[in-house]
Amino acid sequence: MSNLSVQLPDSLYKSLQELAKQDGISIDQFVATAVAEKIAALTTEIYLGELAKRGSREKYDAVLAKVPDIEPESYDRLPTA
Repeated sequence: MSNLSVQLPDSLYKSLQELAKQDGISIDQFVATAVAEKIAALTTEIYLGELAKRGSREKYDAVLAKVPDIEPESYDRLPTA
């Protein structure tokens, strides 16, 4: 384990305390989870960006051209406003 010292505005620290208490976890656990979630989000964004670079509009259009032009089943329709 590593230690990290962070300066937080008082209002942010108070929110941190309240949310950790609501979750029934320590501030350390809350911060570690928040950092892990952010790392996962950024890692996923990078991964998806790399996948997108390998794609091509031509292949996308070719796949879409194979989809039949029919009305969706009633359970699969978007609700109308």
